Amino acid sequence: MVTTRSLDIASSCKELYGHTYNLKSLTLDDSWTLFCKKTFRENKCPPELQGLSQNILKRCRGLPLAIVAIGGVLSTKEKTVIEWEIVHRSLGSLLESDDKLKSMQNILSLSYNDLPYYLKPCLLYLGIFPEDYLIGSSRLINLWIAEGFVREKQRMTVEEVAESHLYELIDRSLIQVAAKSHEGRVRQCQVHDFLREIILSKLRDQNFGAIVEHNTKFLEKVRRLSIHNSANNVPQNMSFSYLRSLFMFRVDSIPKLYLDPFFSSSRLLRVLDLRDAPLEKLPNEIVNLFHLRYLSLSGTKIKKLPKNMGKLQNLMTLILEGTTVRELPSEIFKLKWLRYLSVYKEEKVLESIFFDFIGFCGPVGIGNLVNLQELFYIDVNEGGDVIRELGSLSQLRRLGVVGLRREDGPELCSSIEKMSNLRLLCVTSQEEEVLDLQFLSSPPLLLQRLFLRGYLEKFPNWISSLYNLKTIYLWRCRLRDNSLEVLQSFPNLVMLSLDRAYDVEELCFKAGGFQKLKVLVLNYFERLNMVRVEEEAMPHLETLFISRNKMLKKVPLGIHFLTNLKKLYLYEMPNEFEMSLKANKKVGDYLEVSHIPFNLFGYYRDGRRGDP
Repeated sequence: MVTTRSLDIASSCKELYGHTYNLKSLTLDDSWTLFCKKTFRENKCPPELQGLSQNILKRCRGLPLAIVAIGGVLSTKEKTVIEWEIVHRSLGSLLESDDKLKSMQNILSLSYNDLPYYLKPCLLYLGIFPEDYLIGSSRLINLWIAEGFVREKQRMTVEEVAESHLYELIDRSLIQVAAKSHEGRVRQCQVHDFLREIILSKLRDQNFGAIVEHNTKFLEKVRRLSIHNSANNVPQNMSFSYLRSLFMFRVDSIPKLYLDPFFSSSRLLRVLDLRDAPLEKLPNEIVNLFHLRYLSLSGTKIKKLPKNMGKLQNLMTLILEGTTVRELPSEIFKLKWLRYLSVYKEEKVLESIFFDFIGFCGPVGIGNLVNLQELFYIDVNEGGDVIRELGSLSQLRRLGVVGLRREDGPELCSSIEKMSNLRLLCVTSQEEEVLDLQFLSSPPLLLQRLFLRGYLEKFPNWISSLYNLKTIYLWRCRLRDNSLEVLQSFPNLVMLSLDRAYDVEELCFKAGGFQKLKVLVLNYFERLNMVRVEEEAMPHLETLFISRNKMLKKVPLGIHFLTNLKKLYLYEMPNEFEMSLKANKKVGDYLEVSHIPFNLFGYYRDGRRGDP
């Protein structure tokens, strides 16, 4: 028998021997069985230790090696709450002192030692984040790039190379996938607790970085500093002159006595991640951080940026999500290396599954940022030159536009035609304005995600040529044509959200249509009273959301044809619909029906990878 944490080796063994068994992550029941067998001779956990046992088991996260090692340690301890609580609290130090756990540490360390040189710093970087923290893949990728861990390869962008690094670490079972999009992309990831302890040990040994929690000691010449819970734990006399990166997590307050010396002395800083920090004003001294590549002020109370932001000539990522910043200083458009610009705030729309996005006012000069890969969300309500300048951003992979007027539709189409690398497009019109996008003669054929929000007098005919589309959102479109038949022919579509998309009384999903669709959302159809599903339609549909369709009083006719349907989510549906569902015996035997709080739909607010 060969055991391995490498997917490549496992695949080779399968070719040689014909069978592989995935033991890298056990189910909760199997984990509990293994834990009890290793820990208790009678294979049964005493009632008084149930709670602690479950908490300890959670830290193993289904890893058999960890379960066996921890179970072996506990089997030698007295079966008392006090004794077990000590083990639970001191697992980190036990990894280095207990012989049973030390063998597990040695095995996991081999996985690190076996890494190629370019993946080692990428893995060590995960130690910066708090325990059990869900890391957005987009955030992680941009941080790796800013730190200089990733190099461009021929015919690949640096983001694509970084993403390949992420998937390689996942294949080696060194990073765990916490959430995926319906398209199969990794949205969030995390690192196993025990592997994190090994990473933290190597952070200290190699002076790669320091974590400041309670009374943490760290070296003077620290290059990466991650402050958890309280900034008061940072010594007042600490020198920041060697610092390359600074992170803050769950910090309630930032003493002013730290800010001034920090921004005046941290001249070598490359990464400044102050996400959700209690910061209301950004010191003007930040413009002196010439080497800064990554700046995240997401979730802060920042209202404006310093005027001289153009001095940050090396800035590659600027994130202002969730702030009230609506205008950017014109000097930002001198930042020729900027690749990721995200400035918006979300507002929940009560009757919709969507969030409205309030973007930043698109000024003249945006076209100078020719290296931009992602731009969210630019408000083009004044039209004209701003929309025309978007055509200069030919490298864009993801674009979000809000505030479009009807008369500016042709100009936007002209600009989009120049974005041949576009993968995601989100366009929102002004309230009650027609979304006129009929003029796109050469659409970006690599487009995978499309979000249209606004009244469509006619379904854009160019959409039918986008065979790579995987996700489509239509919101407030009020279509009356037969464009649903066009959508049904898309070969790769896995997610379709229709939110007031059609002003019709009946929707019909025809035989042979939507061959790969996994998720369907039907929300807020004012006149819809009938949904029909023909046999062999949507054969792979797994999840169906039906909400706020007040005239729909019967379960979709033919729903029993959806043999792979696992979950039906309902929200604010008529009582008659509920009664019809209960009376449908063909559905009730195999379908999980849930009545959900409406904010669960927030997960589907956009199709980008990364943080939810």
